[in-house]
Amino acid sequence: MGEFLRGVDYYELLGVDREATAAEIKTAYRSLARTMHPDVGGTAGTFRLLREAYETLNDPVRRADYDGAGAIAEMPMPVRKPRTRRATAQRREFGDDPDFVPGLPRLSPDDIPWWDTVDPGERIRYVPVTGPESGPVLGLLGGWTLLLLAGLAVELDAVLMAVWLSLLVAAGVVVLLLLRRFVDARRTDRLFAAEFRGRKVFGKPDDQHDAPPKQLTAELLATYLTRLPGVRIFHGLAWPESVFADVDHAVLCGRRLVLIESKRWLPGHYNADEDGGLWRNGHPFRGGGTRLPEGVAAFADLVPDIEVRGALVVYPSRAGEVTTGEQPDAAAAPLTPEQFVREIGEWLAAEPAVVDRDIFGAVLQQVVSD
Repeated sequence: MGEFLRGVDYYELLGVDREATAAEIKTAYRSLARTMHPDVGGTAGTFRLLREAYETLNDPVRRADYDGAGAIAEMPMPVRKPRTRRATAQRREFGDDPDFVPGLPRLSPDDIPWWDTVDPGERIRYVPVTGPESGPVLGLLGGWTLLLLAGLAVELDAVLMAVWLSLLVAAGVVVLLLLRRFVDARRTDRLFAAEFRGRKVFGKPDDQHDAPPKQLTAELLATYLTRLPGVRIFHGLAWPESVFADVDHAVLCGRRLVLIESKRWLPGHYNADEDGGLWRNGHPFRGGGTRLPEGVAAFADLVPDIEVRGALVVYPSRAGEVTTGEQPDAAAAPLTPEQFVREIGEWLAAEPAVVDRDIFGAVLQQVVSD
């Protein structure tokens, strides 16, 4: 009798019923292999496990040994129901449905807690500040003007006149220096804004035939998160020292950055643990992987002065519902599109109109999809 990996349900991994035919198993394997192969973003370990499941269940002898071994001891065998036409149709709903196209949610402002707290027309504040704010400059200019008028309004003897002129000249020099720095800072802000001509989106989402989730997330970001005046959206980013598009999307607002992977997985309930492990319906998830926790760590080193987090936006790969639980400590939490808009949008809205030029430049340097 062969050795099988305990804790892994080969049938669940392939998304097939325990009575699936060899043809159904083969079709499910091919469908999953197209998205889990290392060449298209999957991990070598996950793909080996997928192949092991297929080779086991596709071989009648190995499959009989697997079924008899009770490889998933903690999972009770399902009660077999009489074969009916309806039951047969349900068993054929396995793996990805290539004809299924998930849709985006249509959220109203009332469904988004942070929506009304943000003014999309608020003036953008660029940081780090390169010159004085307008308040102190105007205050000093007003003080210098009062000093000038006071000296002109009264008769001063020679000594007081000398003192007054000294103060007037010294204050004038300070005002002129501050005015120059103020003008230079505003010019820097205008040049920075003009360089990108008000753009909020940089890079292009993957438009390959197997990339609908990335295109959906790109639309999701453009529809809802661009309400934040300081938000900047990036598609197709490389890790530092890489030349490949390792991260599907990123959103920067103020000093907060979220890295995003778009996934198309089987319907079910997903959550992640503190170690980055993914779970589906209460069991370790073997139907896909993510490198997002590594990406979060890499970008945290690249821009150490900001908060960086990850989010997996999950779409169903066939008819059915995807749900996710609360996982505040997860480095890369699975989220439905609706949850992403509500939770990540609220997190980014802490500084809705701030653009950090240095951080923006560092993240923009990683975009490889233009």
